[in-house]
Amino acid sequence: MHYFDEYQQLVVKTAIYPNRGSNLIYPVLGLCGESGEVAEKVKKLLRDEGGEMTIEARDAIKKELGDVLWYVIAVANELGVTLADVVQTNTEKLLGRRERGTLQGSGDDR
Repeated sequence: MHYFDEYQQLVVKTAIYPNRGSNLIYPVLGLCGESGEVAEKVKKLLRDEGGEMTIEARDAIKKELGDVLWYVIAVANELGVTLADVVQTNTEKLLGRRERGTLQGSGDDR
């Protein structure tokens, strides 16, 4: 996780938006927008390339995923948690679901 800790600090240094540190809404909206851009790239891959992954499309999606990651970390920063905290919590959730046989299905509390 050391690299992610460094990246989280880079996000702090490059985050320029109103009321940073007490503005959860801004990075959440940014996360939604960047996630939409990933979806747009995939949609255009279907439309323009018949769903065939090209090197150019992969590189474009990878760039957008970097923006998604930046906003995920910005949201974590606003919450006062580290990316390691987020990963640990998600790991525990997924392993618990696997142990209970509830990886498939819907709902947060399965």
